Amino acid sequence: MFNFPFQLLKFALMALAASAFLTGAAWAQALENLKPTPIKLALVEGLSGPFANTGEAVFRNLVWAVERVNARGGVKVGAGAARPLLLQRYDSQGQNEEALAALRSAIDDGAQFILQGNSSANAAALLDAINKHNEREPLKRVLLLNYSAVDPILTNERCSFWHFRFDAHADMRMAALMDVIKDDKGTQRVYLIGQDYSFGQAVLREARRQLARQRADIAIVGDELHPMGRIKDFLPYAAKIKASGAQAVITGNWGNDLTLLVKAAREVGFDGKFYTFYGNALGAPAAIGEAGIDRVIAVAEWLPNVAGTQSEFFYRSFKARYPAPADDYVHMRMQLMVEALAQSLERSAQPPRGHALDLVAVANQLEKSTLHFYGQSGAMRASDHQFQQALVVGVMERVGTPGVKFDVEGSGYGFRVVRSISAERAEQPTNCNMQRPGS
Repeated sequence: MFNFPFQLLKFALMALAASAFLTGAAWAQALENLKPTPIKLALVEGLSGPFANTGEAVFRNLVWAVERVNARGGVKVGAGAARPLLLQRYDSQGQNEEALAALRSAIDDGAQFILQGNSSANAAALLDAINKHNEREPLKRVLLLNYSAVDPILTNERCSFWHFRFDAHADMRMAALMDVIKDDKGTQRVYLIGQDYSFGQAVLREARRQLARQRADIAIVGDELHPMGRIKDFLPYAAKIKASGAQAVITGNWGNDLTLLVKAAREVGFDGKFYTFYGNALGAPAAIGEAGIDRVIAVAEWLPNVAGTQSEFFYRSFKARYPAPADDYVHMRMQLMVEALAQSLERSAQPPRGHALDLVAVANQLEKSTLHFYGQSGAMRASDHQFQQALVVGVMERVGTPGVKFDVEGSGYGFRVVRSISAERAEQPTNCNMQRPGS
């Protein structure tokens, strides 16, 4: 899409060069000035430190999404030429102060879209800073696009016009897990464990609430939080879980905090179930091994073994782009997020070339975006900017068993879908009181 108008201008400049003896440097600069200005997306994520593997998995997913948009010509914005998306990395090390420093660098570099998700604490810090920045610098506004920071407060009490979440929040995910737990009559005792920060606290709080409402017969035999990203040896925690007599663990742990926990549970001989938010990838299935068959349950917006030719094509396309088993962690929601952004940019009225994008116009389109992508559908809820989509719950099985065509990370284990929850059933109420620009 870029080549036709660019070639015409190139020929015009060649004629000018021939008549005006344009120097080589001036000629190169003139051509450079004609190229469409990229739309900069800034990934602010922990790319080093204890959760670097999750940050790199995010980066791969976003690279693939951006490549797909650019392969079809980029984004047609306003009356100008189509513009490519440019993804840039900023390492937050998973820490609030570093995340804020990365935000300042990204804004200085001209980014107007901040992409973040791993850590609700980082998301909250970024959101506060973005709210203040956008009020102070209306000509340099930015949007926060959130793909996995799922503390419910971010689209409730702390909701913002400048923030959009594309993952199901913790209460939505817990409700999906409870849809399975309520029918698990063999489980009478559970152990709650999570990371000691806003998200982990929200998970355990919601687990207690929903257990009381749906399975009051279940006894909570353990309920604790541990430091996030700092525990290297989970054997003491695993020993307590086993000694408690728990038949199942409910946890929102992610990254190495999940992998090390399930490894330790296997080592102490715990043979109960794990009801997890993220037990389907990043080393967890391989760490659990045979002990996880029929015992590890995970909730997601999509799993590789979701039935359907479109879903299978989507997954095989990702595997073709990233064939290494260690890179096998694909997020449907990140693809939907980038597609929603591209759609909203094209539908928003924008100023002439050379001006900053009108982010109010983009946000107005984002909050009413509806997507249909390789069998997955979803829509942004305008009242709180929480994306609404179907969820699935899967149980770990050996690859090759019925319903498990694909494994995870070459581990030999995949997840069989046991429950599908429609977007309408997954939806949760909000108490957001959003303040909009000019209101």
